Amino acid sequence: MVTIDLKDRKILYELDLDSRQSNTQIGKKVGLKKDVISYRIKRMQDEGVIINFWTAINTFKLGYHVYRIYINFQYVSSQIKEKIIQHFIDYRNVWAVISLKAEIDFDIVVWVKDIYEFYQFWNTTLDEFEDYFAKYTLSVYVEAFNYKKSYLLPDKSNHGERLLYGTACTGKPVEIDEIDYKLLDEIAINARMPLIDLTEKLGCSSQTVNYRLKNLIKNNVVNAFRVNVDLSKIGLQHYKLEIYLKDHKQKNAIWNYLKEQPYCDTLNVAIGWSDLEFEIIVENVQKLGQIMEEIDAKFPNTIKKQSFWIFDKVHKERWLPKF
Repeated sequence: MVTIDLKDRKILYELDLDSRQSNTQIGKKVGLKKDVISYRIKRMQDEGVIINFWTAINTFKLGYHVYRIYINFQYVSSQIKEKIIQHFIDYRNVWAVISLKAEIDFDIVVWVKDIYEFYQFWNTTLDEFEDYFAKYTLSVYVEAFNYKKSYLLPDKSNHGERLLYGTACTGKPVEIDEIDYKLLDEIAINARMPLIDLTEKLGCSSQTVNYRLKNLIKNNVVNAFRVNVDLSKIGLQHYKLEIYLKDHKQKNAIWNYLKEQPYCDTLNVAIGWSDLEFEIIVENVQKLGQIMEEIDAKFPNTIKKQSFWIFDKVHKERWLPKF
């Protein structure tokens, strides 16, 4: 584990609000000179606390639908498992490939333009690997709400609006051209790429790149510029909490309660799985258990079941399909 102080935590918090902020801007908010900010960011990168800077791209706005595939394996050797993982990684429209420690072994998130495109991909997958799937479940991703990393700043956890941004599979798609796509492609996993480097990559003027980036933000194609933190390095763990309701009318009440808690990172809304899906960041499974008990106590006779997943390994996460 890596030791980080409050100033480091504040830097991470600011980077997650907008990782394209300059070191000078972050320094003014944190109370440090820009050179110190630069040093601390570099140190956290070298120590593995900061994995990369990524862009939250709203692919619903690009006309995509999102399907999730949950798989339980059977009869898989390590070689077969790696082959299956690589199959999903290689598919151009896969958003995320994640190994889990839970009732589900494997989670894949896929973009498609229409349901037939998904059918073709899934049919091909089953032709090759069905014997290794003990069971699988398909789910349609509807919307998500992403919250600020208040768990980094416990002293500020109950102040201000926690919602960072939300996305939903509604509204008219935004048309983008090849230059827009190339811009998104560059910043997808390198959100802090300097403007001068982007101009060289795209072969455009800085004014053109800046205009296009602002336009993508204005049209909600780009939701945020964020930081990817290795939580294990700072003594934290990523969990998904699944809640199945006995009284569906209490759904919003539970949501409104949890979204204000500093440990709540994301609310996922989908058709075909649990009623509520919260991604939670806490120290350990014991702390998660306490939270689950608190939810049961606060909402008696409301919940059928709670279960949780541990995010074991992220094999791929990239918020932009290949054109």
